[in-house]
Amino acid sequence: MVKSATSVCVAILLSSCATGPLLESRPSLVVLPGTELPPPTNVQLAGGARPSILGPGDKLIIDVFGIEELSKKKLQVDAGGAISFPLVGSVEVAGKSPAEAAQIIESGLARYVRDPHVAVNLEETNSQVVTVEGEVKEPGRYPVLGHLTLLGAVASAKGTTEFSRLSQVIVYRTVGNQQLAALYDLKAIRTGRYEDPDIYANDIVVVGESQARRVFKDVLQAVPLVTTPIVAAITYRR
Repeated sequence: MVKSATSVCVAILLSSCATGPLLESRPSLVVLPGTELPPPTNVQLAGGARPSILGPGDKLIIDVFGIEELSKKKLQVDAGGAISFPLVGSVEVAGKSPAEAAQIIESGLARYVRDPHVAVNLEETNSQVVTVEGEVKEPGRYPVLGHLTLLGAVASAKGTTEFSRLSQVIVYRTVGNQQLAALYDLKAIRTGRYEDPDIYANDIVVVGESQARRVFKDVLQAVPLVTTPIVAAITYRR
């Protein structure tokens, strides 16, 4: 097994996937203890729950129970992360769950409506997406609604191609200010050798491309038999 705090230099320029710029500095990997990527810092894990988080471009349906004029309102979160609701005005919803947004609207309506009850439902998300690239049938950006795993993300892209290297799948994730990467084997997950990892909004999944071999080249040379996921922090050498 790979020991923690092992530095592995990668003599390439690592380009990020569709959503990021070229990393001009020379990256290196620091292999981390454990076999799971930590969740993003904005995810609430109490009770295993993973609420949807609203963001710009999301489409909402809002109901105020008992008031037909304020129900079935279809609104889209603007680029600044806000919506405009009757009687309440501008409401900042970006970064909040639908339940939290409903509470804000209820507070605003309380000046005009006695004991208002509001429901905010996410009809379509454009902010909470995962990018799936590489050797999949339909690369692209796919919505993350509720619980999603790596196999589910690959399935969203219509599955792997006949040329996919199932043992070379990388998940990139930013936690705080740190970029992390994990190397997975889809066949090992499908056969139950280890668990199907969770995928979160803003993750980037790269399936079976040469990038996986390049990025983790030295790690794989040091530990040729990979029986568990390898998790590493990406650092930059100026």
